[in-house]
Amino acid sequence: MYVFVNGLVSVGLLAALAVLTGVPFIFPSVGPTAYQLFFLPRSKTSTPHNTLLAHLIGLVCGYIAFRASGVPVWTAMMKEGFDFRPVVAASVSLAVTAALMILLHASHPPAGATTLIVSLGLITNITDLAVIETAVLVITAQAFCVNRLAGLPYPVWRGPSSSTG
Repeated sequence: MYVFVNGLVSVGLLAALAVLTGVPFIFPSVGPTAYQLFFLPRSKTSTPHNTLLAHLIGLVCGYIAFRASGVPVWTAMMKEGFDFRPVVAASVSLAVTAALMILLHASHPPAGATTLIVSLGLITNITDLAVIETAVLVITAQAFCVNRLAGLPYPVWRGPSSSTG
């Protein structure tokens, strides 16, 4: 019930922001992020540090890979034959995102979806990328407040030290 209610509130909050501002605050990887933050709130991968940094890594890696390939996936699919560039962009962005999340001790699996959304050219406008990170900030702040109100020891930034990211 906790995950159900908070998932509903999370998407409702972002939808309300979208309606009020006219800016799309809902994107595909916000669902797995909400699930992660409320189903596994005490997991290292659910800390604000991991959530915010991993999505930022995914956005940057996805954008660089998309710009390097220069071809949105839908454009490549409309051509005759096979265009490998979006495949390379997606593969490279996901690999680099995963490596950086591990190196920076900022693992958050939903960020893998974020990098694919961007590297495949589904969302590439810089303003929209900033909105994605803002949406992640909003849902992380909500998780902080709700999890703390529920009595869970949700961290302010990082969780207890561990050897894994």
